[in-house]
Amino acid sequence: MERYLSLEKGANYKLNQTIIKEVIFLGFQSSKDTNIFVFIIFLIVYILTVAGNLLLITLVSYNKTLHTPMYFFLSQLSLSDIMLTTDISPNFLYIILYEGGTMNFTNCIFQYYIFVMAECTECLLLTVMSYDRYLAICNPLHYIIIMDEPFCIKLTIFSWLVSICFMMISTITIATLDFCGPNIIDHFFCDVSPLLKLSCSDTFLVQLEMILLSVPILFLPFLFIVISYIFVIFTILNIPSSTGKQKAFSTCSSHLMVVSIFYVTLIVIYDLPTSGQSLTVSKLMSLLYTVGTPLMNPIIYSLRNNDMKIAFAKLGNHHVN
Repeated sequence: MERYLSLEKGANYKLNQTIIKEVIFLGFQSSKDTNIFVFIIFLIVYILTVAGNLLLITLVSYNKTLHTPMYFFLSQLSLSDIMLTTDISPNFLYIILYEGGTMNFTNCIFQYYIFVMAECTECLLLTVMSYDRYLAICNPLHYIIIMDEPFCIKLTIFSWLVSICFMMISTITIATLDFCGPNIIDHFFCDVSPLLKLSCSDTFLVQLEMILLSVPILFLPFLFIVISYIFVIFTILNIPSSTGKQKAFSTCSSHLMVVSIFYVTLIVIYDLPTSGQSLTVSKLMSLLYTVGTPLMNPIIYSLRNNDMKIAFAKLGNHHVN
């Protein structure tokens, strides 16, 4: 760790004249024993995250009772979670174990692209899932007609393509900036804020572009989700029987919880003022949505959904028999 810090102190006058070819991650500056403990914890989290999401995709694929729009979208959400955690966690684990690490700058840009693309896809998929719940509860008679298989596939392809294209625009714009040092990132992955701090170009247009892209990618989907659930809540409240209310709410409670976790973490990290907030707190908060959320999604949908519990029990019985 000392060699990274000394490199940071003495390298400014050299790196300011040189195009960055690699970046140095400081990660979490803790004792070796603490780092080993954290490494073991997050290695377990990463394995559980990938295994949990793969299991969810397997259940949806092979259990015919789960061949519905909601579970199809959920399997796509799990796929984006696997991409997100695999993009961040392996390098993060290396940084913890070796108390820092380096990465080729091109790979850093690629890591950023996969990260924002996966996040964008998750945002759009959560929006599509809210539309699915709106139709199922507020317009059940036309649900099967509207949410047929071709339409679900189109919505999914649209979510992935918009994420791939829009985030590629953002990434290419960032990549065209001049990065001339210093090349040290006091973080554990290539997020947008640490990247822009490395640039010696004017980043105003990049930041403006990101704000403009966030409107169709983040704010409009969030508004759509809020409006959808306002209609859903009013519809549930108008159901005469308490059993009917409970059944209707149970079909969307898991999704509502996942949406809340996703947007609360994004708002706390990217929209709330960071002045006075230590880098350690900022990095810990980043762990919440890069590592924590991909693990939470399959757990929430598995524990709070009877269909998933039944499908899991059938899969277990099948292997036992």
